[in-house]
Amino acid sequence: MDLPPCGVIPAVNAELYRIKTEPSTRAGTVLVHALTGFVDAGQAGHLAVAHLLANLEHRVVATFDVDQLLDYRSRRPAMIFDEDRWAGYERPELVLYEVRDRAGTPFLLLTGPEPDLQWERFAEAVRELVERFGVGLTVGLGAVPMAVPHTRPATVTAHATRRELISGYQRWFTTMQVPGHAGALVEFRLGETGHDAMGFAVHVPHYLARIEYPESARGLLEHLTRSSGLDLPVEALRPAAQRVLAEINEQIARSPESMSVVAGLEAQFDALASKSDRRPLPSIDVGSLPSGDEIAAEFEQFLAEQDDGQAES
Repeated sequence: MDLPPCGVIPAVNAELYRIKTEPSTRAGTVLVHALTGFVDAGQAGHLAVAHLLANLEHRVVATFDVDQLLDYRSRRPAMIFDEDRWAGYERPELVLYEVRDRAGTPFLLLTGPEPDLQWERFAEAVRELVERFGVGLTVGLGAVPMAVPHTRPATVTAHATRRELISGYQRWFTTMQVPGHAGALVEFRLGETGHDAMGFAVHVPHYLARIEYPESARGLLEHLTRSSGLDLPVEALRPAAQRVLAEINEQIARSPESMSVVAGLEAQFDALASKSDRRPLPSIDVGSLPSGDEIAAEFEQFLAEQDDGQAES
């Protein structure tokens, strides 16, 4: 089916974004969004996006006016001060890319800082872009800390505007009220207007939530590939994931308390996995064992020691 030429669909929020170039999309195109600023445990979403842009051909399609969307005083961009002058500024950018997967199939990737302001206008702008570029499926990527062990396969919470989109996924939670985020509002509003949208929140071991954890990024891209049909370089992340996992195992082996935490999480994870009805995720009691922050701090110290050793050698 031929798409209407750009400009036919009214751009109500055109002042919020600017089209840089026309993508070679067609009806059924996939749009992936991963915004920073909300929870991104293990930096899984950030790592997944960086991996896609580093390994796949891409170009800028549209840019958003971040001056309208960001509260700079709550998330101050970094600047470089060089002795007696300002030498650099990390300008925040919210960008829509056209990316080509390994088979040459184009898809769209929206990435950058989550808006602090004007969520409704932002969600409406994304809906406009979905309709303008013939998007058939929108997929959000995220990561949340969870009381799960790093020694077991990554699990995800899947959500969608239609249950049929995630029929193969189990429901981990019952009804609950949680803080919202812009990506969730985009999915909700797209569903209200009849567009298919879904998302994945990979479960990152809570004691690894503050470090880069490539295995969770790899898990996100696996589920994105499965749901979208895109041919993505998922396995190219495996060497980095294995390297970090080896470092984690080495650190945990040096701490009886950490070993006890992981063993307890393994037992409860396996017990849950053995049940035939695995819907609501039960609360996991880790008792008086070290917190995720405490274990993360230990691991960060371990990595610092490794870096110091390499610098000296």
